[in-house]
Amino acid sequence: MTGPGVNLRSLVPRDIGIPPCCPPRPGSNLPQPNHSRHPSTTGAVLTPTPPAGSHLRGRGTVQPNGAIGELEAFRERVRHFLSRSIDSGIACPAFGTIMPPAFGDRARAWQAHCFEHGFAGLHWPRQYGGQGLSRDHTNVWGEECARHDVAPYMNFQGIILAAGAILRFGTEDHKQRYLRPTLSGEILWCQLFSEPDAGSDLASLQTRAEPHSGGWRVTGQKVWTSTAQLAQQAILLARTDPDTPGSRGISFFCVDMDTPGIEVRPLVQMTGDSEFCEVFLDDVQLPPDSLIGPLHGGWKVAMSVLADERSAGRVGAINLERRLAVLAGGVPGDDPVLTDRLMRALTEGGALVQMMIRSDGDLSLGPLTKLAASDFGAVAAELGLDARGPDAMINGEATEPFLYAPGMKLGGGTSEIQRNLIGERLLGLPREPRPRFLPGPPNKGRAP
Repeated sequence: MTGPGVNLRSLVPRDIGIPPCCPPRPGSNLPQPNHSRHPSTTGAVLTPTPPAGSHLRGRGTVQPNGAIGELEAFRERVRHFLSRSIDSGIACPAFGTIMPPAFGDRARAWQAHCFEHGFAGLHWPRQYGGQGLSRDHTNVWGEECARHDVAPYMNFQGIILAAGAILRFGTEDHKQRYLRPTLSGEILWCQLFSEPDAGSDLASLQTRAEPHSGGWRVTGQKVWTSTAQLAQQAILLARTDPDTPGSRGISFFCVDMDTPGIEVRPLVQMTGDSEFCEVFLDDVQLPPDSLIGPLHGGWKVAMSVLADERSAGRVGAINLERRLAVLAGGVPGDDPVLTDRLMRALTEGGALVQMMIRSDGDLSLGPLTKLAASDFGAVAAELGLDARGPDAMINGEATEPFLYAPGMKLGGGTSEIQRNLIGERLLGLPREPRPRFLPGPPNKGRAP
């Protein structure tokens, strides 16, 4: 037990000073991220960077000596680019997975700037606007953006999910049409997956895509769609074989969000933001080439991109180390109850950092890190609020992370679903019993 006056921040071995995990939105009364400059032996580089001896300094996938040298040279290029970009004001502060609508213009300008200077789509093929480098280069870019508190891209749903699906399963026409404009920031994407009655149990979705006039007619409703009010394009899951239950009758589509019949309604969260929307599709006509991947084979496409969504890895470890430092600095050392809670949180957080590092690149461990990160986020947010005492009743820097934290147990698959995946896929336990009949229209998938 620490005594009064002990600097709890010193108990964190890697104090690299992160702002709160949920950065304040533009226009809020909360402090904005601080991009202060600090000198280094390689020139003016932005903090935070790990101190000497940190296990995350410049560490990456094991490579031959020549490859390590190339990656470290690239890392220095990234650091100087980020330094200049923050000095000029073009860099967009990090905002996590979901881009707040208020960041839209700034994030788009940042994406275009990265594309113009060769720091977008690093491992994508050159013919689609990428740089033709390795995924290790992309990892270096992500790590340095995390250390500098800068967004690595404009739109996770576009750069990671939509583009990932198109690169793996799209036709050559899809790749030529969508990839370069996505990298340059011309196209912003949203994800039309979840439904009011099909969130984590995505295989029970009921949105229909029926053959019509050589293309498809889509009818249904989606919800929890991030940035739908800003998006030009969407990736959509819809049922193309209503007589086949579960995931086998689902297909994957690209959708122009300006298509007649699409209505977007933003949802106000308890943080006051509207990052999510509900989307209504009323006889939306899609062209035949909107299908991505095989007909009725959309589940495989979707699972490939959702695996990317659930993988935290090294970037998550860097962000978490920074958050632990702030958490330690925000709890007074003269309260034994809060000190005890803090030490538990720092211990759990440190274990999670190690888990993220070990799981880097192993998508099968995504559910484990996602579950642990969601649980830790809730614990840390509550502790941060309680540490303010009576001041917690007043809106302050700890308020928004506290209000935001419960949603992290739902997004990207609920914590209950993550536990199922861990039990079944990692521990080899028997699968959870499935209902014999799925809900649906009368006489379609119901018990007689």
